Amino acid sequence: MMVIPAVDLRGGRAVRLVQGDAARVRDYGDPVAWARGWVSAGARWLHVVDLDGALQGRPRHLDLLARLCGLGAAVQVGGGFRTAEDVAAALAAGASRVVVGTAADAGLDVSRFGEAVVVALDARGRRVAVRGWTEQTSWDVVEAARRLRARGAARFLYTDIGRDGTLAGPNVEVLAEVVRAAGAPVIAAGGIAAVEHLEAVEQAGAEAAVVGRALYEGRLDLGALVQRWREPAC
Repeated sequence: MMVIPAVDLRGGRAVRLVQGDAARVRDYGDPVAWARGWVSAGARWLHVVDLDGALQGRPRHLDLLARLCGLGAAVQVGGGFRTAEDVAAALAAGASRVVVGTAADAGLDVSRFGEAVVVALDARGRRVAVRGWTEQTSWDVVEAARRLRARGAARFLYTDIGRDGTLAGPNVEVLAEVVRAAGAPVIAAGGIAAVEHLEAVEQAGAEAAVVGRALYEGRLDLGALVQRWREPAC
């Protein structure tokens, strides 16, 4: 399993939201400095989220994305990528993978991009949320995994919104269901704050785990995690 540090962007700063709530934000400063440190610690991937783009429906930090892509690690980026043109722009900026959520359900042909697109399964409990987590749907997240896999999704990112940024631990029960239903690699995010949480995510079958606040606040040491999980799966 791979551990992937998160770099969430808002107004050009590295931030973390609690449960996706824009009013509950923690500002951590220069995203390039954080990302450079994580690459130095051995990160082979960075998970970048354009929060401004997620709320506005179009990517807003492509220049900053290009800088992050030049630091020596592969980058997967999400946040507002809802058209094929925007996905192509992120890839042109240097991203290796683009995370799409709303677009996948709005008809974007995810199979067109193959391994270069990750489909986001963002859920409160079991219900999928879209448009920067601002709109709740009636879709069950496990059924959504099956449906989107049938439409050509090659990889998924499952996030439990209620736990994201809380350090309360991941929702491994639903994660395991998503992994079984997906029939494709699944990356887990939301609430991870301890080695025990990462072990549980690995046991649930995820190929990778995204970690954010716990790294920024020194609760987890990325260098030690890279040594613990030496063999990346993605």
